[in-house]
Amino acid sequence: MPNITVDISDLQVSTDPDSTIITYALGSCIAVLVYDPVRVAGGMIHYMLPLSETAPDKAKVRPAMFADTGIPLLFQSMYAMGCEKRNMVVKVTGGGALYDDKGLFSIGKRNYTVLRKMFWKAGVIIKAEDVGGAKSRTARLHVGTGRCTVTSHGEEVEL
Repeated sequence: MPNITVDISDLQVSTDPDSTIITYALGSCIAVLVYDPVRVAGGMIHYMLPLSETAPDKAKVRPAMFADTGIPLLFQSMYAMGCEKRNMVVKVTGGGALYDDKGLFSIGKRNYTVLRKMFWKAGVIIKAEDVGGAKSRTARLHVGTGRCTVTSHGEEVEL
């Protein structure tokens, strides 16, 4: 089965039922995994920061770096493959706090808060999530089945 790797500040989509979309080293970053069982298509983003207003020039070059520019791009990419919002299953992981920053930055929490606000406004329901905590995660989306797994500390759980 071919793996499609989603780098940090990147997104990937696929209609290949034999492929697995995968991202590594989710700390404070968040991965949004989207699956359309009718179209049999999947997509994933691995974003670093909540708001593009902090670096608008970077957002133009790397929109997937930010929640507010990358998440809409992920959904647009899914729609371009013939997916429909009503069929999409959305799962989320990451948003942790790996390093004790004394709560000064709380990037993981801020990433998650912005995501939730965006989804609330757009009427998107999160079916499953594994967020927060102090662990690194690897996320996988199996395009043919929609199965999503998260691996951390050698333990794999299904989302």
